[in-house]
Amino acid sequence: MPKGSFAEFNDATTTQITFYYDNGHEETFSVPIPSVELVQQLPQLLNQSWLTFHLIDQTVMINMAKVEKLELKPPVPQLQGEGFFFNVQRVTALHRGTLGRLKVTEYE
Repeated sequence: MPKGSFAEFNDATTTQITFYYDNGHEETFSVPIPSVELVQQLPQLLNQSWLTFHLIDQTVMINMAKVEKLELKPPVPQLQGEGFFFNVQRVTALHRGTLGRLKVTEYE
């Protein structure tokens, strides 16, 4: 939960969704839907071109074509099938360097 937030994360009634964008940025939203219910909606959500989140002070629209990775908390082991792996441990966190992001001009 961000600093200064008065809301408390409750994994029984809330799911945190973190979007990792192709430009290296990320943002997390707390959605008032239990992860069990969100899993049922996930296939339809991932097929949308845009997702819209109505916050207290603004509306945020996310272009799903720009999303490279999605993280859900708490975990959703209900997602099963081909391409799903269980009992996995993360060895290193995702690290994005600036290689290729900054235009560097070589001087001779």
